[in-house]
Amino acid sequence: MASPKWQALVLNALRFEAGWLLCVLGGSWVAAIAGASLLAWHLWRWARPGEWRFIAGFALLGLVIDGGLQLLGGFDFNDQTLVLGLLPLWLWMLWPLFATLVYHSLAWLWRYPLLAALCGAISGPLSYYGGALLAEVTLAAWLLPAQALIWAMLCMGISYFNPMKQKEQ
Repeated sequence: MASPKWQALVLNALRFEAGWLLCVLGGSWVAAIAGASLLAWHLWRWARPGEWRFIAGFALLGLVIDGGLQLLGGFDFNDQTLVLGLLPLWLWMLWPLFATLVYHSLAWLWRYPLLAALCGAISGPLSYYGGALLAEVTLAAWLLPAQALIWAMLCMGISYFNPMKQKEQ
């Protein structure tokens, strides 16, 4: 039988995956309700003290990064409504939802910076590719390689600057 801590980590990952699917398949209205509910529940039940700052910062970072890529022509969202003229809410909501994994189900990964970079370089673009297919978004040819580099650097950065890692030492 799995330990309660292991079960909590699996549930954390499953909540993210459910949120990802709801946001991508449901669009911005569903993302507003489901994403906000999942984030509120995470902050209420699972978040560590001060984790909300990391989640909020990561959400802002997502708006800057994906918004910048949108301005460079990386995404074609067709007729979807864009937040601040940059991104659909469903795509932006994926950033704070991902951030809920950092101190929980992905905490083990940050001890291995090169593995974290490799995982980011693979899983980041795969997430964008899958999301684009399901949400009928067109991606520029250069976007997935750019996302591989961005997510490799993000994950390596989390690995090096993770405040939880510093507390463990």
